[in-house]
This record gives sequence, C-alpha cells and structure tokens, in this order.
Amino acid sequence: DQYISWHAGKSQWKKKKFLNLNSIGIEISNPGHENNYKDFKIKQINSLILLVSFLKKKYKIKNSNILGHSDIAPDRKKDPGEKFPWKKLGKKQLCLWHNLSEKKIKKYRNFKLEKHEETIFLNNLYNIGYSRISGANYKNNKIKLIKAFQRKFRQSMINGKIDQECLLISKNLIKS
Repeated sequence: DQYISWHAGKSQWKKKKFLNLNSIGIEISNPGHENNYKDFKIKQINSLILLVSFLKKKYKIKNSNILGHSDIAPDRKKDPGEKFPWKKLGKKQLCLWHNLSEKKIKKYRNFKLEKHEETIFLNNLYNIGYSRISGANYKNNKIKLIKAFQRKFRQSMINGKIDQECLLISKNLIKS
C-alpha cells in the first residue's frame, strides 16, 4: 500500500480521475470473462475480507469507495464481475450495498421505466460516484455503465437495460 501501481488506468470515481495515484488496487486471480470466468475461491475471498478490513480501518476508507474496476472504468472493464461476492462484503460493512430483499425487488425486474425515471436512475448512479456519460458513444457507454451497476448490485441479470428493479436498488443506495 506504499507504492503507486498501474491498476486502474484511465478511471474515474466521483470527482477523482486516474485513480492509480489515490487508490489501492487489489488484484484477485481469476481468468476473467474472456477466459472461462470462474467462481472466486473461498480462500481468496476470506483473505480479501481480512485485507480490506485492515486497509479500510488504516486509511479510513468509506464503504462507497470500495470499488471494482468496472465501477471506475465501465467503458473498458468488467472485473471483478458478477461472480464476485459484493453482497457478502456489504453484509460485513466492507462496501456499499443495498438493504432490499432480493426476493421482493425481483418482481420489479423487466418493468420498463418512463423517461424521467431513467434520468433519476442515471443521476443516482452519478451521485453514488459513477462517472457521467456523454459524447459520440453515449448509447454504448450508457449500456456499459448499466451493466457495471448490474454486475455489482444485480448479479443474476446483466442485460444493460434499466428497469424498476435497478431503479429501486439505486434509490436505496442513495439513502445509505
């Protein structure tokens, strides 16, 4: 944790850019989406929990700043991905997590949003810390942003489409 490493690349969270300079990168061995993505090993996660607990206390890191590469660079990163146990870390107060019943909110899945609700959802993501999307690749980058959110907070369905379930999760995260 004393050296700068090239782990984040072109990245942004909240108002900070190029996070290599002011973040701690923890790499977890996994072949990734392009190479037969696997479940994380229990030993890896248990070690990670100890390490994150230690670093969080040492540096007074907020839960909202415990992130994956896909959070800080959704246009080019997918890791740690939908098999990463964010919920488990959230229950141990080691990252931001919603307190909604997955069974209850699942019934809102695939319910379309009105245009103003889509704007609310995107603004919630920006307020959480995700970077704003704009420019020529807006539509494609919006899908990647939504998928990054889903990989973390709705891992059972990653389709890049905003629905009522995503909106409810985002609203709950804003409250926490």
